Amino acid sequence: MNIWKTWTGMSLVKRILIGLILGIILALTLGEHVVFVAIFGNLFVGALKAIAPILVFVLVMSAICRHQSGTKTNLKAFVALSFIGIFSAAILGVTASFMFPTKLELSGIDAIEVAAPSGITEVLHNILMNLVDNPIRALANGNYIGILTWSILLGIALQKTANDSTKEVISNLSDAVTKVVRIVINFAPVGIMGLVYSSIMESGLEVLLGYGRLIMILVSTMLVAALVINPLIVFLVMRKNPYPLVLTALRESGITAFFTRSSAANIPVNMALCEKLELDKDTYAVAIPLGATINMAGAAVTISILSMSAAYTLGISVDFPTAVILCALATLSATGASGVAGGSLLLIPLACSLFGIPDSISMQVVGVGFIIGVVQDSCETALNSHSDVVYLGSLEGRKQHHNHQRR
Repeated sequence: MNIWKTWTGMSLVKRILIGLILGIILALTLGEHVVFVAIFGNLFVGALKAIAPILVFVLVMSAICRHQSGTKTNLKAFVALSFIGIFSAAILGVTASFMFPTKLELSGIDAIEVAAPSGITEVLHNILMNLVDNPIRALANGNYIGILTWSILLGIALQKTANDSTKEVISNLSDAVTKVVRIVINFAPVGIMGLVYSSIMESGLEVLLGYGRLIMILVSTMLVAALVINPLIVFLVMRKNPYPLVLTALRESGITAFFTRSSAANIPVNMALCEKLELDKDTYAVAIPLGATINMAGAAVTISILSMSAAYTLGISVDFPTAVILCALATLSATGASGVAGGSLLLIPLACSLFGIPDSISMQVVGVGFIIGVVQDSCETALNSHSDVVYLGSLEGRKQHHNHQRR
């Protein structure tokens, strides 16, 4: 009983770290003798992915229908910060590629049989079609653009037509789903243990050694984006030390995102963190699922670095104007990246086409991405997901700073 009280009395982050360490120990010592441990990770991610569409739909609809006219939200500013962050990450990725040019060994890698977008027009077309997707299908498939569209439209309709008791029912439903989310998140330590165990058992550590230089460049660039670029953006917004907010978001959002490798699955975690930070619910109820769809700074880093590496491998010289165009293309492509594991990799052929690289080669680069995905995609998702909370927190900090100045 005392052990249980001690365990539940710990912060969630400490419990997750314990689960992480246990997962590593089990994989390295007992190996395949405890293969059942992997099911805990699958169950945890499955539960997050299952509850996230319902959470977004109900929470956004509730926030919109209860929204009082004249109340200001930070959605426009959040979207602006997201694009600034993505473009900055793309510039960072291209700069890192110029500083540390990397060639890939492509001959032994089979092309991946997947359908990559043929151009930026197709990416934009897919986004627009997702907007008008069947709402039931959007919920079933985790199409967050469609979910946002229908929840906002229903929220606006309910705001104008529903009576107070109906709005209260929707608000109670929102609170109930939020409570379910808290229960799921409390299983994070066991889920992380299973995910870590699975990653080590499936991919091992030796498979990554051949791509060590590329992994180091990708991870280092994403760390600079998380620990230098994001804090700089936050400082410019709220004019005070950004690191308490940045490190809190990395610790409480980045860790779970690293192991789930899905921005969509991390939506409930970010919602809970925003509530803990006492951010404006009317804003984060919409901004968090929106950020999981469009705020993909990590994807911009991946797309730009792997595309530049493909160019270097083929001996293609990249001049400054082309690099600038690549940054813009990576930014637009990243906003269309799917919020699931490996979602950014299928956009690499689109960026490679800028250099005239054929699909037969660029799809092999996608293959490299899947091989190193156990590290690359985990870091990418951690950067993407924690940035949502960082930008929202900075906007709330700016509002508090302005209010303090008025007083």
